[in-house]
Amino acid sequence: MPIRDDGSATDPAIVDQFDGGFGWLPHPEEAMERASHAVDFGDGVWIIDPIDAPGIDDRIEALGEVRGVIVLLDRHERDAAAFANRFDVPVFRPPYVDREFDAPVEWLGSHLPDSDVRVLQTVDLPFWKEGALYDGETLVLADALGAAGYFAVGPERLGVHPMLRLSPPTQLRGLTPERIFVGHGEGVDYRAAEALDVALTGARRRLPQAWLAGLRSLF
Repeated sequence: MPIRDDGSATDPAIVDQFDGGFGWLPHPEEAMERASHAVDFGDGVWIIDPIDAPGIDDRIEALGEVRGVIVLLDRHERDAAAFANRFDVPVFRPPYVDREFDAPVEWLGSHLPDSDVRVLQTVDLPFWKEGALYDGETLVLADALGAAGYFAVGPERLGVHPMLRLSPPTQLRGLTPERIFVGHGEGVDYRAAEALDVALTGARRRLPQAWLAGLRSLF
């Protein structure tokens, strides 16, 4: 099982399906379990941290009109520009995502344009800037939390990234989402608020387990 697969296109695994969107794992067999999402927050479809995969455009178009492509993490350039150009929409990024894209770019403020969907900054470190989207029901994250094997350990269904466990994203405390989508692995749609609380409250205590799981995923 490769850690990361950037080779030839494969059929994606469709995950995190609900009435307002879905996610996909473009390379289901890779250990990193990179995930992307398309979500209709009620004002059109937003494509979030996307990686290209066969047939994905058709699935996205079936959701509705695409409003834009969102990049939540400062190192998640992924295939954002390609999606933006194909759907003729801009790449939207928070001001702390300092990336250049070969596509039109617009800034995100505290909310999505003309929307109640909040844009939260979850990580603010010199080497790591990251945001999240939250509308009261759906929470979409990049790398701060994940569900891949090197994220979630012990009783966790979601886990804080191993490099953030000493200082977990406290901005997420108190949120009560019905579903959580992440950038690595399948999200959760059952007792999601509980899964979020378990991940945050046990992040430091389960740090040794998480680091060991990370080493195992490398070797």
